[in-house]
Formats: sequence, C-alpha cells, structure tokens
Amino acid sequence: MIRRMIRTQQNDWGKGMKIEVKLYASLGRYMPQAELEKRQGYLEVGEGTTIKTLLESLKVPLETVKLIFLNGIHAKADNVLKDGDRLGVFPPVAGG
Repeated sequence: MIRRMIRTQQNDWGKGMKIEVKLYASLGRYMPQAELEKRQGYLEVGEGTTIKTLLESLKVPLETVKLIFLNGIHAKADNVLKDGDRLGVFPPVAGG
C-alpha cells in the first residue's frame, strides 16, 4: 500500500518507508493531485516495494518510462526501495 504523505507532518509518517518521488515532464500528471504542481512529493511505501510496484500504484504506464534514477544513480524497475530513497523518473525526450 502506498500513501501520499504531507511534509508538514514531519515525524508522523506511520510505519512505512518515506520515499521522495519526482516524475518529470509528461509523467508529472501521475503524481497525486496535491503534489501535481511541483511534480514531486513524498510517498510512504511498505518494505520490499520495488520501483515498478510504486510506478504501477501511481498508474504510470511502464512503457512511458525511459530513465530511472535512484539516489542519483541509474536504476532498474526491479530495484527495491529503502527508507529515505530519492527516485527520479523520466519519459523519453525528443528534441532537435
């Protein structure tokens, strides 16, 4: 189970792990409504949650994900998240 957490609650996070999540560009629309404007937020996840499970719970179509960074390092969708992780997810980018 994944729950959006509000920063002002500081130590009232429950029993899950706090993960900072940033969904970039077109993926930003999959963030919970309260975090939509800033395209980042803190989510609470259960132990053993993978990046793939988190993205699926946010209803992010996995085929729209091109790059995943976990704590600033390239990661795969099957990586298991840990308390305090920072996750950045990018779609394919076109340009010219």
